Amino acid sequence: MKEELFIEAKNFFESIKKNVVEQIKKGKSILVSFDDIINFSHNLADYILENPEEAIAMLEIALNELYMEKDLKIRFTNLPKTQEIMIREIRSKHIGKLLCIEGIVRQTSDVRPQVINAIFECPSCGKKIEVLQLEKKFLEPSRCSNCGRKKGFKVIEKHLVDAQRIVVEENPESLVGGEQPRRISVFLEGDLVEPKMEEKTTPGSRVKVIGILKEIPLMLKGGGKSTRFDLVIDANNIIPLEESFEELEISEEEEKEIIELASSPDIYEKIVNAIAPSVYSYEEIKLALALQLFSGVKKRKADGTYTRGDIHILLVGDPGVAKSVILKFIASIAPRGRYVVGKSATGAGITATVVRDEYLHGWSLEAGAMVLANKGIVCIDELEKMNDADRSAMHEGMEQQTITISKANIQATLRAETSVLAAANPKFGRFDPYQLISQQIDLPPTLLNRFDLIFVLRDIPEREKDGLIAEHVLKEHSLLGKKPEISLDLLRKYIAYARQKIKPKLTKEAIEEIKNFYVELRNMPTVSEDIVKPIPISPRQLEALIRLAEASAKIRLSEKVEVEDARRAIRLIKYMLLQIGIDQETGQIDIDRIATGIPASERAKIILVRETINRLETKLGKLIPIKELIKELEGKISEDEVYEIIEKLKRTGDIFQPKKDYIEKI
Repeated sequence: MKEELFIEAKNFFESIKKNVVEQIKKGKSILVSFDDIINFSHNLADYILENPEEAIAMLEIALNELYMEKDLKIRFTNLPKTQEIMIREIRSKHIGKLLCIEGIVRQTSDVRPQVINAIFECPSCGKKIEVLQLEKKFLEPSRCSNCGRKKGFKVIEKHLVDAQRIVVEENPESLVGGEQPRRISVFLEGDLVEPKMEEKTTPGSRVKVIGILKEIPLMLKGGGKSTRFDLVIDANNIIPLEESFEELEISEEEEKEIIELASSPDIYEKIVNAIAPSVYSYEEIKLALALQLFSGVKKRKADGTYTRGDIHILLVGDPGVAKSVILKFIASIAPRGRYVVGKSATGAGITATVVRDEYLHGWSLEAGAMVLANKGIVCIDELEKMNDADRSAMHEGMEQQTITISKANIQATLRAETSVLAAANPKFGRFDPYQLISQQIDLPPTLLNRFDLIFVLRDIPEREKDGLIAEHVLKEHSLLGKKPEISLDLLRKYIAYARQKIKPKLTKEAIEEIKNFYVELRNMPTVSEDIVKPIPISPRQLEALIRLAEASAKIRLSEKVEVEDARRAIRLIKYMLLQIGIDQETGQIDIDRIATGIPASERAKIILVRETINRLETKLGKLIPIKELIKELEGKISEDEVYEIIEKLKRTGDIFQPKKDYIEKI
């Protein structure tokens, strides 16, 4: 029977010769689709599923004999559905069987060499004895078969392979109700732990594991073996299920389709329509989201520092305007998209944390959403509900694109080249255009300032628009909605192609366009001749303009950033400034409404009050009556505003109140 199967195995490898020869050139592993084995021989397929360990050894001998090679390994793909099993459903009847599980890598050990075979020499008679190392404990020969010696054998040769243990946890979407996700250890060795492969099995990666289920005896405290066993999977193959835009493979046919699509004159319209098609309108916001997906260009400056190419966007708005729908869509389309909710996300959950490792009995690093989404997008819903300590952890990740951890005995800097798309709800339910944005969503201005674009989504009743929205929603529910011209899969490949191949550079005309807009907006004539002149735009917005213009050129698959790209970026920045950057008191654009949380008009009043206090101090002495201050400022600032500014100056430590109705400078 076994001889027949061995001949069948050889014949099978002959039938896929072309494929095998190509793979031999690349490395030591031969990927074999189980579908091919089933189509070739049912007997061989059944034997592999029932006795995988013996079958794999037999297949590898047949393969090495046939192609006159050494150490060729077989890695299976496309296992039958009957072999796919959830971690929670694994039982003792599955031991020794070939299984396929899916899950998220939670922990990984270091890659270390492991002895699989050792050759000993008997010092008495010189006989060489081979011992396979299958246990955790290093085994020596029990006795020499030639002279009967029992001890003191000398190791003359050891066969080592690189090995690693990873812990795989069930996918959260496969859980029912309040179930806890189950975990299982997986042992990887050989080419499954090569550096390129190891990058794809970092904590947080989604993987499919094909391997043989084995039992390991648990050791008792006294050193004996327990009657209870632990289960592990000896991996035959590990398949990463997530790839970044840079890793997505694009075929020649797909490349032709993408280039053809890029040449169409209404490409921007097509891509905007393909972004969250279930959400009606918001063309400007959808264009910004498309630019975020394509991203700008990361550059290394002459001084060795980097400027980020990733674009960060914040959506602030009334309830029920589809913010979460947009976030979920973007997280699903980006190859490394992560969706987290502010209320349940801690700083560690967003950035990284150090945890006690129950297996290795030490400290280990667990990556959070921003690190897991490296070279992807992290979507944070309900950003305003995160606590301050957790939000402050995001500052470094958003600008420097690294996460630095200094806890326990671990000092590490992790890469977080991640675009952030966040959504926040105003404190009092609805957005108020007259109030500062930082006060409405309770976010520090320093964090707000790191977003390249901030959009306000308002829900204002309008008969015509409401009718169109209702019609759109009803069509979506009755599955009659208009399908976008670009499918999701093609859009994902299109973005990946642009990010892999296109690195656009600014043309002189585009530089001139951006420069003129920046200089003219900063030097706009002011309406009132106040002490403090409002700053309409800062250098941070200038960098955002460049990133947006580069992303716009990527959509056209153009290597040059033209004037039209610069104008598109300017249009989006203007749209943002007109929504949240207008100082309602002066009617002028003031970036400080976002950047510092204190508009220029308010800062001018604070300076005026401070100067009046200084003047009254020289006139009346240290103790200044508040009534006198109000009298001095009559006609310039209202009484309520004076009391408000006094409170602010008390908070900043400029003045204090020694007794009722009197103030004194510190």
